[in-house]
Amino acid sequence: MKLHYYPETDSLYIELKAASGTETREIAPGLNVDLDDRGEVVGFDIDGASRKLDLSILETVSLPVKATKAA
Repeated sequence: MKLHYYPETDSLYIELKAASGTETREIAPGLNVDLDDRGEVVGFDIDGASRKLDLSILETVSLPVKATKAA
């Protein structure tokens, strides 16, 4: 899973798996879900992320993480 923040559009993309989305659906105003060709979720796009979320803190709880890497 990867988090991508784009300051020029103030959007946060949560990439759940490295696959191309073939369909995007708006599930709430400013919240889109990308689906692959089998209808499985590959990611979420949140518009106006800094107005909706506290982007200064990232906390994980009980994830089975084997390694981390910073970009």
